[in-house]
Amino acid sequence: MENYLLYSITILFVILSYYRDRKKTKMALKKAWKAFENILPEFLSVIILVGIVLAFLNPDVVSKIIGRQSGWLGVLIAAVVGAITLIPGFVAFPMAAMVLKNGAGLMQIGAFVSALMMVGVVTLPVETKYFGKKLALWRNGLAFLFSFVVAFVIEKVVG
Repeated sequence: MENYLLYSITILFVILSYYRDRKKTKMALKKAWKAFENILPEFLSVIILVGIVLAFLNPDVVSKIIGRQSGWLGVLIAAVVGAITLIPGFVAFPMAAMVLKNGAGLMQIGAFVSALMMVGVVTLPVETKYFGKKLALWRNGLAFLFSFVVAFVIEKVVG
């Protein structure tokens, strides 16, 4: 029900914007469509990849690897996978929701998303170039440790 309310409010504001300034509204909608077109290939590829993985890994397997009962080992696995994966946030959150529905634990998904957003194993060479090796390693190491703090807090607050 909340989705319908949010969509209705959005449509209302677009209509109001259109009546205030048609040119700017059309330009904004064209820019939004372009952004959507740019995001769509990455979004679809990750969703297809997750779909394929979930087809091979049934919810029981997902639960064993990163489910609630996997405990801190599952958190560690999820954090490592998140740290070495390069997925944009707008794709990561829907993907995390899909995996969560298929048996993953909240604590494990919290560590995955947190490490995914904050740790950059793939981008480490670029970070090292601009910030130096020591600072880049410290930042990534602390971010990786913080993903465990996030997992712990999520477990205490939500779990």
